[in-house]
Amino acid sequence: MPPTLRFVLCGSVDDGKSTLIGRILYDCRQVFTDQMARVVEDSRRYGTQGDATDLALLMDGLQDEREQGITIDVAYRGFETPRRRFIVADAPGHEQYTRNMATGASTADLAVVMTDVRKGVLPQTARHTRIAAMFGVRHVVLAVNKMDLAGWDRDAFEEIASAYREVAAEIGVAEVTAIPVSALTGGNLTRSSGEAPWYTGPTLLRHLETVDVGRGADDEPFRMPVQYVNRPNPDFRGYCGRIAAGRVAPGDHVRISPAGTPAEVESIVVWQGIRDSAGQGDSVTLTLKPDVDVSRGDVIVAADSPLEAADQFQARIVWMGDEPLTVGRPYRLKLHTQEVGATVTRIRHRVDVSDGSLLAASHLELNDLGVINLATNRAVPFAPFDDSRGLGGFILIDRATNATVGAGTINFALMRAANVKWQDFDITGEVRADLKRQRARCLWLTGLSASGKSTVANMLERRLVIEGHHTYLLDGDNVRHGLNRDLGFTEADRVENIRRVAEVSRLMVDAGLIVIVSFISPFQSERDFARGLFEPDDFMEIFVDASVEACARRDPKGLYARAMQGEIRNFTGVDSPYERPERPDLRLDTEKLSPEECVELVMRSFD
Repeated sequence: MPPTLRFVLCGSVDDGKSTLIGRILYDCRQVFTDQMARVVEDSRRYGTQGDATDLALLMDGLQDEREQGITIDVAYRGFETPRRRFIVADAPGHEQYTRNMATGASTADLAVVMTDVRKGVLPQTARHTRIAAMFGVRHVVLAVNKMDLAGWDRDAFEEIASAYREVAAEIGVAEVTAIPVSALTGGNLTRSSGEAPWYTGPTLLRHLETVDVGRGADDEPFRMPVQYVNRPNPDFRGYCGRIAAGRVAPGDHVRISPAGTPAEVESIVVWQGIRDSAGQGDSVTLTLKPDVDVSRGDVIVAADSPLEAADQFQARIVWMGDEPLTVGRPYRLKLHTQEVGATVTRIRHRVDVSDGSLLAASHLELNDLGVINLATNRAVPFAPFDDSRGLGGFILIDRATNATVGAGTINFALMRAANVKWQDFDITGEVRADLKRQRARCLWLTGLSASGKSTVANMLERRLVIEGHHTYLLDGDNVRHGLNRDLGFTEADRVENIRRVAEVSRLMVDAGLIVIVSFISPFQSERDFARGLFEPDDFMEIFVDASVEACARRDPKGLYARAMQGEIRNFTGVDSPYERPERPDLRLDTEKLSPEECVELVMRSFD
């Protein structure tokens, strides 16, 4: 039997996707009697087909979906015929749920793109095709639906098929099989429609049963990301993972990427016992000889075909976050079994989904497609996505909420890992701090404008200098006169503002100084990024706390009054958010404490 075919069913809203797969399941007798009885009952309450059974309800499982007659989440369903097994992802059609469609496409071998013959090729049709192509889907079926409502008009079908092939060719999809169908009546789904004698091609199901998606990667070099190091007792150490490409057998010579350590495969262990060989898609445990250092996230590869490692990439991405993608903001990146810190260093362009044009962009909004430069905090083994879906696809995760905010594919490395390396010097930060007879560290003061940060920072530096310390004070306003004079006050500019100051602060601490940073720094993720640049005990987040009302009453520069009158845009605390520190090292309540008392609290904790 051919391998299981995973396909995603996509297209614009109301094109009939759920009805189509529901009809196939029904005609193939893949619906249990009690399940069908429930669908018949629900058809009376939620159905869109009058007195007839609404087969779309076999897939639309959420209450909101049934009440509105639309698909919101991705519905997965497995079924089989005598010729093949299938897993279908029924993707939502609404534009706001594009991220859900991307989830379905990420593991699919083939896409069935549906259009309504009365509407033709819509922007969402192109969007879904572009996303499917981005995630490596190269086999597309265009199902032109509701042909019964157009009298099975051949000219209408061929006009849509021709228009879609032009769109697909521009996207890079060369193989398109167009089939006229009626999901409601079942025409050309599992049986040929007698109403369209002019169509002599296969039914949709027959095409799915016989299509060769060309997944055979056994002749490619061996690659297996390590998911888990299995050590049940002192006598056994195995490395568990799913083979991404190639084949492996005992006696094969391998290397551990990225370290490049050589080893030999001793055995292949599966739950049934020992195997003589294994290939792409198999989940196995490998034992190696001799014992070498292997960790989760490493990739075991063929010795004569090493895997590239890098820490900077160009990548395509679908943005899934409710908050925009912002250059400089830190995220977590999950690439195969590796998880690392990552930052988007540049948005090269946004892709117009309707015509493929490249548009300048400073950020990406929900459901936008774009091309970005991405940097990780250490080199990771990878392969370009076009060469390996398993080693080139990634997700971005919000550090604060753990939500998946982006899904992307690596185009190529930007070679920073190979060409730019840390240079070791004899004089270290510890040596410089010892010469100054102090412990270097960063004191990061955050709070609203007029909360008292600059006053406290100024008095704190004066106190430290009097006691013989070597210091430097970085103030938000002063830095914007020089280093950051090119930045405005958009969210992207605020993120970059803090990134630059954090990097400068790290250099100053490495110079042996006590650096005092007085910046509003409104976003928790950027403050976390700054903390992450330092050793745990070398960074102190100090929350200078005062309410917006108190700050507005003080308002020494008149900024709050102007912001409330609309003269200043993106002013923190008025029309731009301030995220209060979640776990500051020290909180200074400047509504209750004098500046002198605040300095004293800092000095006590400093000691």
